[in-house]
Amino acid sequence: MMAANLYYSQIEDLMFELSMWRCSDELRARALQLHSASKKDAKHYIEFWKQIPPNEPFRVILGDVRDKLYNTRERTRQLLSNGISDIPEEVTFTNVDEFLEPLELCYRSLCSTGDQPIADGSLLDFMRQVSTFGLSLVRLDIRQESDRHTDVVDAITRHLGIGSYKEWSEEQRQAWLLSELQGKRPLFGPDLPKTDEVRDVLDTFHVISELPADNFGAYIISMATAASDVLVVELLQRECHVKKPLRVVPLFEKLADLEAAPAALARLFSINWYRNRIDGKQEVMIGYSDSGKDAGRLSAAWALYKAQEDLIKVAKEFGVKLTMFHGRGGTVGRGGGPTHLAILSQPPDTIHGSFRVTVQGEVIEQSFGEEHLCFRTLQRFTAATLEHGMRPPVAPKPEWRALLDEMAVVATKEYRSIVFQNPRFVEYFRSATPELEYGRMNIGSRPSKRKPSGGIESLRAIPWIFAWTQTRFHLPVWLGFGGAFKHVMEKDIRNLHMLQQMYNEWPFFRVTIDLVEMVFAKGDPGIAALYDKLLVSDDLWAIGEQLRANYGETKDLLLQVAGHKDLLEGDPYLKQRLRLRDSYITTLNVCQAYTLKRIRDPNFHVNLRPHLSKESSTKPAAELVKLNPTSEYAPGLEDTLILTMKGIAAGMQNTG
Repeated sequence: MMAANLYYSQIEDLMFELSMWRCSDELRARALQLHSASKKDAKHYIEFWKQIPPNEPFRVILGDVRDKLYNTRERTRQLLSNGISDIPEEVTFTNVDEFLEPLELCYRSLCSTGDQPIADGSLLDFMRQVSTFGLSLVRLDIRQESDRHTDVVDAITRHLGIGSYKEWSEEQRQAWLLSELQGKRPLFGPDLPKTDEVRDVLDTFHVISELPADNFGAYIISMATAASDVLVVELLQRECHVKKPLRVVPLFEKLADLEAAPAALARLFSINWYRNRIDGKQEVMIGYSDSGKDAGRLSAAWALYKAQEDLIKVAKEFGVKLTMFHGRGGTVGRGGGPTHLAILSQPPDTIHGSFRVTVQGEVIEQSFGEEHLCFRTLQRFTAATLEHGMRPPVAPKPEWRALLDEMAVVATKEYRSIVFQNPRFVEYFRSATPELEYGRMNIGSRPSKRKPSGGIESLRAIPWIFAWTQTRFHLPVWLGFGGAFKHVMEKDIRNLHMLQQMYNEWPFFRVTIDLVEMVFAKGDPGIAALYDKLLVSDDLWAIGEQLRANYGETKDLLLQVAGHKDLLEGDPYLKQRLRLRDSYITTLNVCQAYTLKRIRDPNFHVNLRPHLSKESSTKPAAELVKLNPTSEYAPGLEDTLILTMKGIAAGMQNTG
């Protein structure tokens, strides 16, 4: 509906511009046909409200386009309001090709009659807009977890009396799915027993089948692990009568899934039915957030690098063009960082002029919020993509690979020993950060947990990173680096020289180290200690002290590898900006820590000092601050907490 509104005024502008009578025979015949079929009672338009005469053929054609746009908008409005519409679908645009066809006819006619300069003006610009944005402005990707699809198929197989799909091996699953995909029988009817979760998934597929295919992009399977995850979605699209099936994109997120991804893709490409289905093109998404939460930043970054290399090799082997879709967040812990450097640090041969990347949360506003920012961001993406193709980055030497493989094992072990294997870490994490309060507030785009119960593994990556950012400790970003550096340096002091060589010569390693160094520059273990002192019970203080000692050791080792005496010595401009910001963020941190204390301990009282301002106000505080009446906390505390969260996140920027 918004697209129809935006296009509507531009069509009328073109009707003013294309007033000429000279045209091709093809366009004249179409114009006469439309004129004879048009009704005398024209719609109540402001411009060109009378029936357009046949000696203005371009206006006749564009007038019909305007009528169909009007009908498309009104039919959509009625469907949204009432669920039904008295406007038949035949008099609307249902896909972008129908919209483009009369515009292309006008363009061909202008070119054939010597008016190409006019054709290449506003008309060509408008055609490019329609081609790019279609009838929906933005194509919607659908995303669902693989386990939810498994639940649906398990309900189907149980209903058919052939067993439990969940209990089948991967080979059994693939064999049954392929036999059904190659067959024609319907798998289930209205009598299928459905839980709320199963119904939700099937309803999504039914909505996809009812709406124009131009509204949708890819169907992304999060937490994908095997080839059967992709085949399941293909089968469900067919069973729910999706006329033009969406391309299916597996999203590999956890460390083990990234390592198994090349084998899963090779299995898919070895299936004749699937190769015919994709027509030589495949898209694969790799997840930076959950891989980092699962194994730590160092191990995740290296696993993502190797997975891309192996996936490209598999695609080349089967003659398939592979597009990598990078599921990055705005924070360093979720794969964020400067756009240009991030692209140039990708493995050689993995971009080939095209790739996809997510832009999330506050990064949308920072990168596309204003016209000049939007153009600058697009220029950075374009320049880096071209540079990666024309001057590919250096491939790592075998000895670098071996060293990083060894470091990744140590880093993963250290990270998991603290985050997943320390029995009291979850208790410490929830005490020392505002994670619990964040989960209870409606300030995120999704629930903070995938499952209501569970520990770190069920927590989404966004609140996991966000909570540590608020305390300026950034644990998910640096944990594991120190243990890995220490291990290889103690094993052989010459490894320090090799690490420094990797930093100076290998873009991937340099970007990884530089981003962690930037996070250290924004961090402050003293602030984290304040949160511990106020919020953490005495018997858990040892965990915080150990982590802060690890923080200091990791920072020192990282500076050795980078060859720096001080943090950000290679970027004095950023260093100065952080210094200016620090006092403001520190004030917000202190305010937040004491607010959390008052929320968690109603008996805790703060001694109020006299106001610094000498100006007096006759209004009571309750009138000066709009309190949230629905808050479960004492008056003003939730508002204060949200304000400090937003302020700290803004100050941290790409680590917020």
